[in-house]
Amino acid sequence: MRPLRLALLMLALLGAGCSSTTGAGYYWQSVTGHLRLMQAARPVEQWLADPQTPVTLKERLELARRIRAFAVTALALPDNASYHRYADLQRRAAVYNVVAAPALSLTLQTWCFPVVGCVGYRGYFDEGDAQAFARSLDPTLEVAVYPVPAYSTLGWMNWAGGDPLLNTFIGYPEGELARIVFHELAHQVVYARNDTVFNESFATAVERLGGERWLRTQASQKARDDYAVFDERRRAFRALTLSVRQRLQTVYGNATLDDEAKRQRKQAVMGDFRQAYAGLREQWGGFAGYDAFVARANNASFAAQAAYDELVPGFLALFEREGQDFNRFYDAVQALADRPKEERQAALKALANAFTQTAHHGPQRP
Repeated sequence: MRPLRLALLMLALLGAGCSSTTGAGYYWQSVTGHLRLMQAARPVEQWLADPQTPVTLKERLELARRIRAFAVTALALPDNASYHRYADLQRRAAVYNVVAAPALSLTLQTWCFPVVGCVGYRGYFDEGDAQAFARSLDPTLEVAVYPVPAYSTLGWMNWAGGDPLLNTFIGYPEGELARIVFHELAHQVVYARNDTVFNESFATAVERLGGERWLRTQASQKARDDYAVFDERRRAFRALTLSVRQRLQTVYGNATLDDEAKRQRKQAVMGDFRQAYAGLREQWGGFAGYDAFVARANNASFAAQAAYDELVPGFLALFEREGQDFNRFYDAVQALADRPKEERQAALKALANAFTQTAHHGPQRP
């Protein structure tokens, strides 16, 4: 691999990890981890032609090919080398992210790197390395380590075969498989330095818009029905965690409380959260898909979740403003990315508020 491109890859992994514990060791694990992933990948056509490939995997790869083509023709996402190869990593996650936040705040700690800027997480290819880094952080911080099924190299590695499909998500429900491909491709369209919330919320908006369109126009009725059950649970859990984040923000921002009083109220909020989740779990017939999140729930995990949700309403409103045209939408998002962080986030929040008021009251008359 050319030295310059190897360096760019290293920087991309450090900053885009949707990615030894410090210094050179962290750089080394980023490079070698991604190289091993790339070496494990083969073109989808080879997997389909291989008689040793299980029939169920062949079906999923065929589905992924259709999803990839749809991303280009219907969503104007990049037509490049990414997601035309597949790799079985023999593990449950592509990377393991470490996030951290203070005990009385939902603001993520950030780590800064050349080229990609500052991000609110560190990605590791080995779970043990992630856990070791988590243990090395300031003990006053709340820390979470969680598995990530896919990450983006922002298109920088398309010259070498692009980001591959992985065993870590190929078996997802049809609608969710489509969404994850759309999400990761969106990162190759627009990327704003030093703004994890902007980048992840944009990609989440694209995945929601694209996923809905895929299910409505391409999926079978069974796939739509299966996904409806999956998505209903996710929406209910998101609503619950949003209410918890709002309550925690109110507690942490209450200037009349001292730190001990804030900790006590925080405990009460977390107790209510776990009780409410137990009720949801019972309604779902014992579905345990969110048990791991609830078990590790703390400021860090709530703040990481918020990065994927916070600005989504603004992006959806922007899509409507641009006439539901993806090319115009991407141009408008790039224009926002070129503005200072505070300005772009304020603009998206204003768009979301205006869209909500119009939806509730109809167009404003002169």
